[in-house]
Amino acid sequence: MKSKKNPQKKRKPDEDKHLVARARDGDTHAFDELVVKYTPRLYGLVYHMTSNHEDTHDVLQDVFAKAYRSLKRFQEKSTFYTWIYSISVNMTLNFLKKRGRRRAMSLDDVDMAIERDPDFIEATSKSDPVREVNIAELQERLNMALQELSDDHRAVVTMFDIQGMPHAEISKILGVSEGTVRSRLFYAHRQLQNYLEEFRK
Repeated sequence: MKSKKNPQKKRKPDEDKHLVARARDGDTHAFDELVVKYTPRLYGLVYHMTSNHEDTHDVLQDVFAKAYRSLKRFQEKSTFYTWIYSISVNMTLNFLKKRGRRRAMSLDDVDMAIERDPDFIEATSKSDPVREVNIAELQERLNMALQELSDDHRAVVTMFDIQGMPHAEISKILGVSEGTVRSRLFYAHRQLQNYLEEFRK
């Protein structure tokens, strides 16, 4: 019986290879499958960086259009997953630079991933009106705090803290060293802590 020394499941290197090959040959249904597969996570990535659903839809449309046009140049040095994430992050950062730091945000547009956090679920499992008000306020402040970060720092927080991606994956996507990813996360976390400090008192 083989012992499982490494509990972490490795991503299959060529899990999308057949779909990519078919899409390259002009099979639009194959590319549609890739779009359907990656839209949910890419939507979360882009939305947490833009905080705007309409902007997210626009960016994603551009991302998939660019990916389709660039497919023949995809050299498969990385997985399709990493490649499409790189395109998404870069295009979102470019979009944010063009858009400028728009601060006005609708409270109806706040649906942070904290709602899926086990601690959050446990904290809200008991009916407590005061607690519910505090949680709602914390969500609002956390969303505002994220928008105070620079675009680059918000990108790493979104990928690491919200989407649960490892440092190595983020490093490949952003084209920076793992050390840079760690330092950006450290700085971003410190900024978020400082911003939320008042609420915790």
